[in-house]
Amino acid sequence: MANSKVINAHLIESIKEKSSITGIIFDIERFALHDGPGIRITVFFKGCPLTCWWCQNPEGRDISTEIMFWADRCISCLTCEKVCPNVAISHLEGIIITSRDKCTLCGTCIEACPSGAREVIGKKMTVSEVMKEIEKDVIFYDESGGGATFSGGEPLMQPDFLNSLLLSCREQRIHTVVDTSGYAETRTLLNVSKNVDLFLYDLKLIDDDKHKRFTGVSNALILSNLRELSLHHDQIVIRVPIIPEINDDEENVSRIAEFVASLQNVTQIDILPFNKLSIDKHKRLQRPYLLKKQSLSNERVNEIEERLRGFGFKVQIGR
Repeated sequence: MANSKVINAHLIESIKEKSSITGIIFDIERFALHDGPGIRITVFFKGCPLTCWWCQNPEGRDISTEIMFWADRCISCLTCEKVCPNVAISHLEGIIITSRDKCTLCGTCIEACPSGAREVIGKKMTVSEVMKEIEKDVIFYDESGGGATFSGGEPLMQPDFLNSLLLSCREQRIHTVVDTSGYAETRTLLNVSKNVDLFLYDLKLIDDDKHKRFTGVSNALILSNLRELSLHHDQIVIRVPIIPEINDDEENVSRIAEFVASLQNVTQIDILPFNKLSIDKHKRLQRPYLLKKQSLSNERVNEIEERLRGFGFKVQIGR
């Protein structure tokens, strides 16, 4: 009986310790339908080691909190400039400018803004707090075969936080998905993989020089990690964002297919057509958007789909 009490005490302490681990997230999307099977909740982790030109979630790139400015909400009252204690806000010809070097994210301007034009992106949360959000919709996960998806940013940049959430979901029998670029230490990826039901693994470019140019990093680790992961995990879906004039050419599509075909346990490739939704996000964060105003035809998407099917893959077109 004494030993049982000791074991229970250790278990309780372990649960408390895990629940108190914190991480930085920038959004929680409930009733998500495109980030894995069924109805899901998607938790977006802040921080990403890649700097993709077409990034759909630029607010997830920096692991620290930051301010997003909605120009269309601004009424040009200049209250934010007047109240900023660090003189970080100025205006030039009617355009509000925030100096990242001076801004300390104190939140004074946000509280003072009468039109809600300024917003803090990034929030520190404990595992327990995130799990409370996840557990709200358990009935929908059970009925639809859904669960929790951890995306970003790059969730593997916060491995302790991620692993604790995965373990907590496993305790609640909640299906888990990790959406990753694969750019992380191999040991970290394999350790996390033990608690993941399904991986959504991004592949963008096979040519390493082009990968460095358009994402800021080499793809050598990404490809080697994927090969290693496929030896240990049998639920992996490859995701390929299709960016016109960057990776939609026949050579890249074929080389991606050939590489994936050489792996074990990978039979599905999802293609994600390029969209322009993130252009406004870049503006709100005062970051340059490097892509030209490009568009991707449905015809080209269908051609890529058929090309990948020709390699024997199950192919789905995502969003």
